[in-house]
Amino acid sequence: MMKKIVVFVCACLLVHALCAQIQPGVVSYSFRDAFAKDVPGTLDAIKGMGISDIEFSSLFGKTAAELKALLDERGLTCSSYGVSYDDLTKKTDEVGQAAKTLGASYVRVAWIPHDSTGFTEATTLKAANDFNAAGKILKDQYGLLFCYHNHGYEFADWGKGTYFDLLAAKTNPRYVGFEMDILWVYFPGKDPVELLKKYPKRFYLMHVKDLKPGVARSPTGGTSGNNNVPVGQGQLDMVAILQTAQKIGIKKYYIEDESDRSFEQVPVSIAFIKSIK
Repeated sequence: MMKKIVVFVCACLLVHALCAQIQPGVVSYSFRDAFAKDVPGTLDAIKGMGISDIEFSSLFGKTAAELKALLDERGLTCSSYGVSYDDLTKKTDEVGQAAKTLGASYVRVAWIPHDSTGFTEATTLKAANDFNAAGKILKDQYGLLFCYHNHGYEFADWGKGTYFDLLAAKTNPRYVGFEMDILWVYFPGKDPVELLKKYPKRFYLMHVKDLKPGVARSPTGGTSGNNNVPVGQGQLDMVAILQTAQKIGIKKYYIEDESDRSFEQVPVSIAFIKSIK
């Protein structure tokens, strides 16, 4: 009888988790121009949209303590702190201290430096070593998990897979996780759903954004931020992506809108995401 009760309770918890409404946060980069001019006012605007969690990609001229105080005054949180590759590798302790001050649980890097010749095996292996080393410090000394955010070039062919597969294989899961930017998986021709299923224990965070209908996908180069449209109005299969993300246990979802219409589009994206069960 006890075994049946335990199984029933676990099943109920699973159903609840899969049916729970996603509560999206936002990436500060979505409002980068506004933040550069008025940090308190931009925080007020974000709170007015019903958003309570922010992933910061910059401190916008504030110290971590000053920014944390502004967040606390408004009942907002910072769960992830984005930094440059150089800061991660050369100022790891400073990064860890700032992230802890902000109250973050994650540190994120969104770009691996490489030259015009393209992304290479050597670049990937160096990044893996750097991520393992910095991730260990952040985990062991600050209780933070490092996550790398893809940007498209990692999905070029390598061997029987991609450079992303090589990066995943050469990084220690204890110290290195991933933040999936779904647009920068889709744009170079990959499937976010299949990638989530392939690495269900490596992805912790997600950037949620959509691509304007009619914009051609390409394995090389980028696309204008103004090709971002409200989530659910573009090319990506958002329902399938977000439902799969819930199933594998993505911890944090951040809307990233790189267009010059983010103040208008982010509330529309929020409504769509919250409609998915």
